[in-house]
Amino acid sequence: MPCSIRRSSDVEETTNQYRHTPVLLAECLEHLNLKPQHTFVDSTLGGAGHSSEVAKRLGEGGLLIGIDQDEMALAAAKKRLSSASAENACEVMLLRGNFGDLDELLVEAQVPGIDAILFDLGVSSPQLDLPQRGFSFREDALLDMRMDPGRQTITAAELVNTLSAAELTRIIRDYSDEKWASRIAQFIVERRESHPIETTGELVDIIKAAIPASARRAGGHPAKRTFQALRIEVNGELTVLRRGLDAAIRWLNPGGRIAVISYHSLEDRAVKEAFAEHSKKCTCPPGFPVCVCGANPALKVITRKPILPTEAEIEVNPRARSAKLRVAEKIR
Repeated sequence: MPCSIRRSSDVEETTNQYRHTPVLLAECLEHLNLKPQHTFVDSTLGGAGHSSEVAKRLGEGGLLIGIDQDEMALAAAKKRLSSASAENACEVMLLRGNFGDLDELLVEAQVPGIDAILFDLGVSSPQLDLPQRGFSFREDALLDMRMDPGRQTITAAELVNTLSAAELTRIIRDYSDEKWASRIAQFIVERRESHPIETTGELVDIIKAAIPASARRAGGHPAKRTFQALRIEVNGELTVLRRGLDAAIRWLNPGGRIAVISYHSLEDRAVKEAFAEHSKKCTCPPGFPVCVCGANPALKVITRKPILPTEAEIEVNPRARSAKLRVAEKIR
């Protein structure tokens, strides 16, 4: 059901933390092709950086649906969008949930179809910066990494304390391209034999011990890749992403646009593959009287190559450095 959020001093403080600069904002607004009275879905609402600008383009009769699984993000977005929607007269509906459940959420919203949808992937800065969420390798806290602690049960601590060395190696290697994945996994298994690994600080120490000193001098924080891999596994991010993309494409009205901002190669590959699959054209030989391959494209890819941030944007907003934007249009 639509989100109702109680005010508190903690929520007020977190609301301020969610005021980050939206990535590739101008490019998103241009390529989403928004019109008055459109129905727009922000499937990764966050602090509503993109949506507060979208609201200005929807006008009276327009509907902005914001989705996020983080209650604090919804609180920040509600505050930001309340003034934007009043000024521009569009209706705003906030739903708590994960874009992997987009079918159920849009049924709940009771809309027949949508005209544009945005996915801004990755973890928001406030989630990373709050030590109690257990995402950060820079702050010591309980090893958690759940995007939605109220509904998810499996934590990163459970993974590192129960999975085999082979399973940990696969996760760290496949989800981060960590060169030392096998060695890190082995060090984790050896350490937990003496006592459970419970905090981010403990895991960081293990990773540092596993990676040779010479390899730790370059490439940023040595724990960055392993933490990314565990976060992806804990939250099932790639499976959820593909499910959300497929659902979004089904719900788009003809001529509607889908825009996805990704921040690492695994996400970008998943988006590229989903767009390619849904835009696949007939492969039958030219002489065939009827199509027998079954290809019936639903999408037209607008961006053959991803749109990248300018150097000027990166200078102002370092978070944009690894961002890639891909856009497609529904054709049937």
